[in-house]
Amino acid sequence: MSGQRGGIVGKSTVVLVQNVSKLYRLYNRPSDRLFELLPFRKTPLHTNFWALKNVSFTVEPGEILGIVGPNGSGKSTLLQVVSGILRPTSGRVSIEGRVAALLELGAGFNPEFSGRENVFLNSEIMGLSRKHTERIYPSIQKFADIGDFIDRPVKEYSTGMYVRLAFATAIHVEPDILIVDEALAVGDAIFANRCLQKLEELKERKVTILFVSHDLGLVKRLCHRAILMTKGEVLCEGKPAEVVNRYVGLVHEKDGAPEAVEALIGNFRHGDASSRITAVEVLNSEGAVTTTLRSGESVRVRIEARFDNDVQNPIVGMLIRNRLGIEIFGTNTRIEGVDLGSFRRGDVLDIEFQFLCMLTRQEYTVTVATQHRDGSSQDWLDDVLQFTVVDDKDKAGVANLKTDVRWRVTPMPGNPMPGEKALLSK
Repeated sequence: MSGQRGGIVGKSTVVLVQNVSKLYRLYNRPSDRLFELLPFRKTPLHTNFWALKNVSFTVEPGEILGIVGPNGSGKSTLLQVVSGILRPTSGRVSIEGRVAALLELGAGFNPEFSGRENVFLNSEIMGLSRKHTERIYPSIQKFADIGDFIDRPVKEYSTGMYVRLAFATAIHVEPDILIVDEALAVGDAIFANRCLQKLEELKERKVTILFVSHDLGLVKRLCHRAILMTKGEVLCEGKPAEVVNRYVGLVHEKDGAPEAVEALIGNFRHGDASSRITAVEVLNSEGAVTTTLRSGESVRVRIEARFDNDVQNPIVGMLIRNRLGIEIFGTNTRIEGVDLGSFRRGDVLDIEFQFLCMLTRQEYTVTVATQHRDGSSQDWLDDVLQFTVVDDKDKAGVANLKTDVRWRVTPMPGNPMPGEKALLSK
């Protein structure tokens, strides 16, 4: 049945999207809609635009699915179909559980109502009793942190205030499924961090989440699985790090490059092959090739590349990621102010990046690339090497900032000095 929604979802699935397509008819003028209905006109006055084309995927209970892709790829349209705001032209969507959706700005709130009234209205729509809403309202108000504006009409809110209240409401109505479309892109850093901590909490509670974001590091950090969309279709699906690498590859590809349609594999490689990276090594402070580094020691990443075409002023770069796929540090010759000049076919470049390994004790990967001046790839190798940082001290985070601790004690009048106290206690 076209546009079917609902139905029975399998016990191991809470969201089922099956062959979903969404068609829009585009007209040059509004009057063309009327003229097209005239019985004597046989030539259509519209063009068809498929925002979604045969999209299919499932989401398991407690799974976080990231959806990435360029603007106009159909991500937001897909979430609107899944949340029930839009009806698909064909295909079906089945959902099991209470859904809270945080979509584009303006959806879900009545602009004439106050923030407080909108919280109670949305909670009632979600099936919560007024008594339940009154119980969770203080938490919503505290999380949104918009002060007295909570009792002002929403139409007076700034963009940041709107998103604060919308996000706070969505996460506190205890949804089984949370749908989020770029919610963290608006607002200050403090609120974004608060939202991130809440999403981590929901992840621990096994809440199912569909998550659209252009923050690729966040997708790799939060999501269990990801899909890449282009032109209304799912191009690939898999582990977040692999899908993000594929997406980054498409961004850096020149139009028409054959590598853009390669099958997704672990360490994704892409580029137009103007040059090919032939060797990558990590060298320790003694100049030996290694896969283990001590925190704080000098390290060199050596890259060798052969040029198969004549190239003017290429860029060579490197990127370090942690085991979650989060980008830790990256640089290239352009950033460092190094002009490599011109290369002829057959030339070989040997280049090294030297820096201090100010990283904490864990595993990391190295990504390397050669690029044209416009940023398009000649050869890009994702996660081509892995190395481990060892340290005697266990520090939080990823950066080891070599801390020097200085302290002193000023005793209250009449109290013995710390040394005297220690002496008396013997």
